[in-house]
Amino acid sequence: MTQSAARLAPIALTTGEPAGIGAEIAAPAFEALQGDVPFFLIGDPAHLPHGTSFVEITSPNDALDAEHLPVLRHDFGPARQPGVPVADHARHVIDVIARAVALTKSGEASAICTNPIHKKALKDGAGFAFPGHTEFLADLAGGADVVMMLACEELRVVPVTIHIPLSEVPAALSQKKLEQVIRTTHEAMIRDFGISVPRIAVAGLNPHAGEGGAMGSDEIEMISPLLDTLRAEGMDLSGPRSADTMFHAAARAGYDAAICMYHDQALIPIKTIDFAGGVNVTLGLPFVRTSPDHGTAFDIAGQGIANPSSLIAALRLAWTMAQARGMTADSNGTEP
Repeated sequence: MTQSAARLAPIALTTGEPAGIGAEIAAPAFEALQGDVPFFLIGDPAHLPHGTSFVEITSPNDALDAEHLPVLRHDFGPARQPGVPVADHARHVIDVIARAVALTKSGEASAICTNPIHKKALKDGAGFAFPGHTEFLADLAGGADVVMMLACEELRVVPVTIHIPLSEVPAALSQKKLEQVIRTTHEAMIRDFGISVPRIAVAGLNPHAGEGGAMGSDEIEMISPLLDTLRAEGMDLSGPRSADTMFHAAARAGYDAAICMYHDQALIPIKTIDFAGGVNVTLGLPFVRTSPDHGTAFDIAGQGIANPSSLIAALRLAWTMAQARGMTADSNGTEP
């Protein structure tokens, strides 16, 4: 562990939906990362699988020397029911997320890693008014403009539009939206990944990036002019590029992150390359936030077969990003 890393506070890991696998994969993740990536779980110890070795802590700092999974207690009340959300748990799931944010803002935690939530359970049980984790975190951060990145060791992708029908993508794309995504990604690559001059590849919307207008004019009319403007500011941008030739190994070696126009254009390549090890990262927040790239997995909850690989990768990446922000703070003499 580097000297810079040694000064960092541990990561706050939220328990997520108790009926899912969040509590089940926390201990295996701790065992895999012990001595390398310090973190603590915010949740109810009663939700941990029977026989889990843990230590209850009263301060995040206690997690730095813990020999077993450190748990900052947050009582949820009713017993956990694997695979079946309990309405009375919803408010506590929300409160744990807010608590993790508060600990990160205060400097007691260096980053947040969030286990999956179940949005319908939160809406039904507590009137949760946000589409998901990301929007809630952006609200807690004061309304930050945020961007979703999916990352693994071989690839980082950022979709401009996310969970909308493919037929609605062209209308949802605009120069303003694309510019915000590119700028947020560019700034995050510098601040959170320590890349001083990020190389960003931008996909076209249409097959063959429109093929000179033969397959669509979005690239000519909207994407290319924006990229030219941003290049004039000094950004290292390539594109618009044909998406079908962007993701083989030789192409990936030429950029640090890829901006894609819609959900599947971004997520199919990364899930093909590393299905179990992908990490969801929220860019643009004033704090680091990562999450495993899977859901609550109600169908296997309570069976002891959940794979912790994505959570392990998410915690590793959160620590790397926190280190990068720490080094930025050290070099500037101020907190990032």
